Amino acid sequence: MSASQEENRDSTSPDRLIPAAFSRLAEGEFHAHLAAVSGVAVVLFSVPHCGACRAWKQLLPQALADMADTFYEVDVSEVTGVARSFGIFHLPTLYLYRDGQFHAELQCEAQREAIRQAVLGLLAAPAQDEP
Repeated sequence: MSASQEENRDSTSPDRLIPAAFSRLAEGEFHAHLAAVSGVAVVLFSVPHCGACRAWKQLLPQALADMADTFYEVDVSEVTGVARSFGIFHLPTLYLYRDGQFHAELQCEAQREAIRQAVLGLLAAPAQDEP
């Protein structure tokens, strides 16, 4: 766990550390910021009015508290250039980065165990090409 995380406990995982919040990434800092990150980072592409995006935003830190080091959110209504460059049309879209490099797109059910198993599988496999 990184130093930017504070200890929050919930009823489903009382002994787990949960990241304090998602950090937001802006248009001009996306690539440079992620390139400097060590460990596993999860990037959630979303918009404020997306109910599924809000659900994933609550679920990811709980599901991946011991697997991901950092969580980022990209509001595609504000960061349109990044969304266009990745060809993002469906929300939410989730990307995994490992040690500053794109690793994979996360696609699974929005359930804690499904997320954990999908991420374990993706991290065990070679990195995919960045979209």
